[in-house]
Amino acid sequence: KKAGHCGTLDPLACGLMLVLTGKATKLQDKFTKQNKVYLAQIQFGLQTDSGDLAGKIIARSDFSQLTFEKLKDICNSFTGEIEQIPPMYSALKIKGRKLYELARKGITVERQKRKITIYSIDLLSFAADTAQIRVKCSSGTYIRTLAEDIGSKAGTHAVLSGLIREEIGDF
Repeated sequence: KKAGHCGTLDPLACGLMLVLTGKATKLQDKFTKQNKVYLAQIQFGLQTDSGDLAGKIIARSDFSQLTFEKLKDICNSFTGEIEQIPPMYSALKIKGRKLYELARKGITVERQKRKITIYSIDLLSFAADTAQIRVKCSSGTYIRTLAEDIGSKAGTHAVLSGLIREEIGDF
């Protein structure tokens, strides 16, 4: 009679989604707060209003100075406890409204920084304008924001161009 999922995925994302039924729906909070592992693809040289390829392109930038080694060092600099501002295009609720609903109406609201933990970031590949990374992180981490922050630290823009959730806790 009851069913619920544990954690929203972005529209362009795919991968693991835990679905609970019956009395197990009472455990939703426990599963939602588990660490996650994502396989992410980052495209450099672009900025969009949503942080991914679904958004409107608002800026382009040069990324020719970026190398595999420099990008690896930048990724490693994000490991540990960091602060992150949730994106406007997210399911996070403020005053009972999902942020993405406001963003679609062109409304931007102030969001508070949140502490998250990046346990590891492995740079798997970097060719042309695209990198592939695997991220193990705490619940509440926005990979789109991480991609933008990596681009910013590299002196360019970046967007998330692909995302697969591979693990939630032990699943």
